[in-house]
Amino acid sequence: MHIFTSNYPLFRSGEVTLLPTPARLGAPAEYSGRGVVMAFIDSGFYLHPDLGQRVLLHVDASTRHIVAENGVSRIDDLSWHGQMTSVIAAGDGHTSGGHFRGAASSAQLVLIKVTNPRGQIKEADILRGLRWLVDHHQRWNIRVVNLSVGGDFVSSNPAHPIYQTVTQLVEAGIVVVAAAGNKGQEKIVPPASAPLALTVGGMNDHNTRDRSQWTAYHNDYGSAYDGSAKPEITAPAMWIASPILPGSLVAREAQWLAPLLHEAVPNGALRRLLHEGYADLGLTREQASKPDEHVYHMLQQRINGHKLIDAHHQHVDGTSVAAAVASSVVAQMLEANPRLTPAQVRTILQQTAYRLPAVPVAKQGAGVIDAAAAIRAAQKAAG
Repeated sequence: MHIFTSNYPLFRSGEVTLLPTPARLGAPAEYSGRGVVMAFIDSGFYLHPDLGQRVLLHVDASTRHIVAENGVSRIDDLSWHGQMTSVIAAGDGHTSGGHFRGAASSAQLVLIKVTNPRGQIKEADILRGLRWLVDHHQRWNIRVVNLSVGGDFVSSNPAHPIYQTVTQLVEAGIVVVAAAGNKGQEKIVPPASAPLALTVGGMNDHNTRDRSQWTAYHNDYGSAYDGSAKPEITAPAMWIASPILPGSLVAREAQWLAPLLHEAVPNGALRRLLHEGYADLGLTREQASKPDEHVYHMLQQRINGHKLIDAHHQHVDGTSVAAAVASSVVAQMLEANPRLTPAQVRTILQQTAYRLPAVPVAKQGAGVIDAAAAIRAAQKAAG
């Protein structure tokens, strides 16, 4: 018998014990972003089943020749990141029996791809996506945009075009949510350094609702050109369930590795599984028929490396994740009170946040989002 384990905290063999995002947030189930349209500017996208029929439009803004389409015409490795952010925020949990759903699981989406033909995301590419939003947000009634992308250089120039475009969007009533960055440096770049962006840092909840166990994440921090502190808030940035990109290398290996997490695996069952999947796993036929400790170790390392939860999900981390989580809470707040302005959303999130002890304010802002408290405050706020 062999026991293989997933490498997230509080894992129990034979069970999926990773907390879904709404449970981490304490988010009330009666709000799910219904009636709210969210935009995502990211590297690329895949129309994952967890998004259902709620994607209103996919915009390929990877060049100046911007193409708006009903589907995604090209899928590659760059599609993974945008799939991650959109499904974490707004997936309905279809592939997990409703378990791993986002807090904004009823929101509608506009997906904007900005990776350029060289496979990069530069500030000019982010700006192209933002300007498309300026021109088209009214038609699609977009209320929040998630920016889990980062620019090139620190800028204290008030005339920076990304800063100006973020200001236009906020003045139009759109909440602009931006990831702070993951290097732990006192260095904030556009769009996170835009004064009117709601910049999100991260925290590590160690897969528990016990606040005494929560710690900081290595997010970037600093100031906008007007002196305002960044980030304003933090959100869960580790151990978050995300779908594996279908057709990818991880997906091919996960179909064979995930069954090993169900329970202690008898020798015969393990050999049968390896006999069928050895090619996808990069094993020789001999290794599959006579697995030894080296093979067992390799299988466990693959499970860890892919951060597998089950055959369809892996856990992910970063402020890209935290921003998506924050965006989903914003959608819940706007469902609860559609009259909220971006300034009200920011104030409510800051006033209701939970401050992590022993973590400098500069790194965590007002603290960790408290979804339930924020939604209650949103309901009471005047329009």
